Amino acid sequence: MYGQWYHFRVSSRAGYVLVGGASSRMGRNKALLPYKGTTLAQSAVRVVRAAAGSVLVVGKPHRDGVFGCGVVPDIYPGEGPLGGILTALQQTQADWNLVVACDMPGLRLDFLHRLLDRAEAGSFEAVIPAGPSGQLEPLCAAYHHGCRQGLYRAFERGIRKIALALADIRAEIWPVPEELSCFQNVNTPEDWAAYDR
Repeated sequence: MYGQWYHFRVSSRAGYVLVGGASSRMGRNKALLPYKGTTLAQSAVRVVRAAAGSVLVVGKPHRDGVFGCGVVPDIYPGEGPLGGILTALQQTQADWNLVVACDMPGLRLDFLHRLLDRAEAGSFEAVIPAGPSGQLEPLCAAYHHGCRQGLYRAFERGIRKIALALADIRAEIWPVPEELSCFQNVNTPEDWAAYDR
């Protein structure tokens, strides 16, 4: 018994919150919207850190401490969220990377745990939830560090839509029709007023 070796593969996790959007429809920086005594981005940072064990923000540099964690400057500014995902995957040391947009106030820790557990248990390079309408949610998804090359190939061909770039990697589409509130995001002052009510 004592002479036997047991090997357990422990998959490491990391979390990233994307804040690099222009927020043009909102008219002000969505990441800094006041929310439950903090900001929208800080709320996302707290949930993602609890789910993944660590968290960094990807986007434009801000004053120190504004998000409550470190900030990784977007390597591809102005190129949309796919550039933010590639930035995260370029700097990560973790196997699985939880990538979440900052404008999802309904994020829930239990769902993010389920997402990461599913990613680690499978054989795909990414797990992309699909909400009640069937719409893909690539900005609340898990990406293995190994999928960076495939996504970058799509990026080099001029693809900026994440749903199209997924064709270059082995992505699992995970239907979660019960998760309506988790994926609701806010893009306009009207969206925010309705959510805030």
